[in-house]
Amino acid sequence: MFRAEAKGKKLHFETVGVIGANEVFGDQETGSHWQQSTLTAISGPLKGQHLELYPFLLTSWGEWRRIHPATLVLKPTPGYAERLPEENRLIREGLSGRGAAPAGVLRKDDRLPPKAMVLGVDVKGSTKAFPLTALRDARVINDQLGGEPILVVHQPGSDTTTAFLATLNGRTLKFSAANRDTTELTDNETHSRWDAYGNCTSGALAGSHLTPLILEPEYWFAWSEFHTSTTVYSAAR
Repeated sequence: MFRAEAKGKKLHFETVGVIGANEVFGDQETGSHWQQSTLTAISGPLKGQHLELYPFLLTSWGEWRRIHPATLVLKPTPGYAERLPEENRLIREGLSGRGAAPAGVLRKDDRLPPKAMVLGVDVKGSTKAFPLTALRDARVINDQLGGEPILVVHQPGSDTTTAFLATLNGRTLKFSAANRDTTELTDNETHSRWDAYGNCTSGALAGSHLTPLILEPEYWFAWSEFHTSTTVYSAAR
């Protein structure tokens, strides 16, 4: 999800093709072409411009409705509702991690299976991929990226993953799960209690909020193809 604007100009997009097995969008206003995985214009008057990602959350409908009970729902267009069961089947199949990279991939990286699902994060130009399988095992990860301490939290009940800068008022915090479902955490420094969305709910730091980071869900073949210097999270490290 990205801000459809560049150089102060509102843009409207449509799919125009594929490069490296990754979609390319064209904006109607300037005819520039944009690579989906990098959100960078690869040709046209806006070449080199980068679209801004909006914060977003990939989660289950039950978890979304729990934290946003008054949410509105986009009504499917006629004919689409009937396709939802098949679309959901394809999503579940994709999350299995099985299968080869599609034809047309320009660069292959064998550190992970091509269709392993990863959540990629960028901090000050440094990128890292967190495999979904590793997140399900670790659940709470205290890490470093781009010279900054970061926190990654996975809730197994809804497969929801969130990430944050693990600093508050210049102080680095480290976190541990406070329950089995990782819906609550405690920081090791003050033993304050936090929810999985970076909000401190009780203790010395009550009312504080961590700065969120945007996680990008991608197949490994797509993330590694367009983030060639990415590192990969490994529990062994």
